[in-house]
Order: sequence, then C-alpha cells, then structure tokens
Amino acid sequence: MRIDYDTLTKTIAALTEGETDSVALMATVACEVHHADERFHWTGFYRVVAPELLKIGPYQGGHGCLVIPFARGVCGACARTQEVQLVDDVDAFPGHIACASSTQSELVLPVRNAAGTLLGVFDIDSDHPAAFTQEDAIRLQAILDDVFAEAR
Repeated sequence: MRIDYDTLTKTIAALTEGETDSVALMATVACEVHHADERFHWTGFYRVVAPELLKIGPYQGGHGCLVIPFARGVCGACARTQEVQLVDDVDAFPGHIACASSTQSELVLPVRNAAGTLLGVFDIDSDHPAAFTQEDAIRLQAILDDVFAEAR
C-alpha cells in the first residue's frame, strides 16, 4: 500500500484541528503516517529538549534511540541544518546512528511552529533501500508545517 497524501492530509487536519499541544500532535501524526504506507517501518519524532539535544518523542515501530545530539546522525543533521534529510543508503551517511540494524533508508524533516522555532524532527525509517522520494519529502513537510503552526 502506497500513501495517499490527499487523504492523509485531510485526515490529519481533521484529527488535529484546534490542538496546540506538540506531544498530542506528534502522537497523532506518527500514528497516521506510520499506518499509511508499507515502506514506513519506524515513524516518529525526536523533540528538542535542550540546546543541541534531541530526545525520543511519540513514535510507531520498534524501540528508538533515546537521545540524539545535533552533532550526530541523520536526525542530528536535520536538527542542526533545519533542512530535510533524504538518505537512500544510511550506511553511506557519515555518522549514521543505527537505532535499528534493519534500517536501510531514512527521511527526516524539521518540525517548526509558525514562529520558526524548531520543536523537533520527524523521522521515518525504511527497511528498503532508497524507499523515499522527493514527493514524500515535500508532501510530509507541508503536513508538518500545517499541523505544527500553532504548536507550543
């Protein structure tokens, strides 16, 4: 099953309407996105909890790393640069953190509110190589930007 972004966007918008709590929003988005596409084997958030430090937030899938410094891995690179990281082969990514040995590709997107404050990153892992497309990055970023606009 491949993701239907139009339906997913409408579903998430309906479920999160009026909500501003970032953890509640993260939990809802992680669940909906995870179950929308068979390529997504781990789907979740890492929250900014201190300068240059991410900690695990709501997720779906097996266990995740608990703490990720901005200086390490794909999630850290996303948090540090606030740019989407689309990685076809995680083993070729310098400093990749193997939270799950089965992960072969990864898509990580910055999560910001309307003020531009970085709240965290949204991490999707796949057990397949080159599982993600530019369309995935663009459509998921649009969902995140909309959902977290008023988040605190």
